[in-house]
Amino acid sequence: MPLQSSPHTQDRMPVSRLMQWVLLATLPGALALFVFFGWGVLINLLLCAGFALAFEALILWLRDRPIKATLLDYSALVTAVLLGLSLPPLLPWWMTILGIGFAIVFAKHLFGGLGFNPFNPAMVGYVLLLISFPAQMTAWLPPQSLAANPASLWETLHFIFTGSGPAGETIEQIRAGLDGFTMATPLDHFKTNQGLGFRTEEILDSPVYGGLAGVGWQWVNLGFLAGGLLLAFKKIISWRISLAMLIGITVMAALLWGVDTDAFASPLLHLLSGATMLGAFFIATDPITAATTRKGRWIFGLGIGALTILIRTFGGYPDAVAFAVLLFNMAVPTIDYYTRPRVYGHQKSGHKKAGHKKFGEKS
Repeated sequence: MPLQSSPHTQDRMPVSRLMQWVLLATLPGALALFVFFGWGVLINLLLCAGFALAFEALILWLRDRPIKATLLDYSALVTAVLLGLSLPPLLPWWMTILGIGFAIVFAKHLFGGLGFNPFNPAMVGYVLLLISFPAQMTAWLPPQSLAANPASLWETLHFIFTGSGPAGETIEQIRAGLDGFTMATPLDHFKTNQGLGFRTEEILDSPVYGGLAGVGWQWVNLGFLAGGLLLAFKKIISWRISLAMLIGITVMAALLWGVDTDAFASPLLHLLSGATMLGAFFIATDPITAATTRKGRWIFGLGIGALTILIRTFGGYPDAVAFAVLLFNMAVPTIDYYTRPRVYGHQKSGHKKAGHKKFGEKS
């Protein structure tokens, strides 16, 4: 029996088991999304999962690769869940299929499959949809407790597959809040009103905010935080990346908020709104597309966090986790190159090892 490469004592978790833990850890956040935003969350997840497996099988067949073994590594299912959790509840079905198809076919298999993709496939699919269909991708439902007409399962299916309700209702009617205006996510509402010149205190008077950061969204983020801590405890993800990203978000948001509290959102709002915790624990920590060195992981996470705040505040999109992650995915080779640890037994350039002298050197 041939020897394994050193170290000979190995206890690595199989890819399939790792992916199963990731799927399990998404459950608290997914459940919070379902409770606050309705049946569309579940339908998006089912559409993404079904078509991700179908696209994966098709590409594997075309590439003459083993289908069953690859499907059972659950990597396509993880991509599907991460994308499905990021999509608005009433997104048209064909957009969902387009997004997951692009993620699996182009962002994953075009580069050679699992282990070779330089970009997070789920975020590639998400950004494709966000850039191509910005109106539909920012049309989130109000939380169930604030909705004037919460959509039933039958109405949700009608909207997703036909574009209108059973009685001809429009999506805008379903998206109306209790006070009659169209609801938006906390980050979207803040950014829109900030551009109209409203002060932070006036913006936060909206019913979309409540508790720590926003009705529904704070619980969604706390759910993903709980799942992420489980993954960190099991050593499935790098806690350094997650912590660094949250520090980057907190510090950058605090600096802006300290400059003008009437114009910028607080760090707490940024931490518990949008895709912050999903990004910090499930997206940025992707072992294939993230930095691999210890120092590089800190740089990678801090950069994603700071860039997320800058795009949220000064860019054109209210949430920016996907853009920040993909931009730093491109920087990973450079980050890893300049943060490589010194090889054991080697000295830094310009330093001599103690006890050794050059030939001819006097004592």
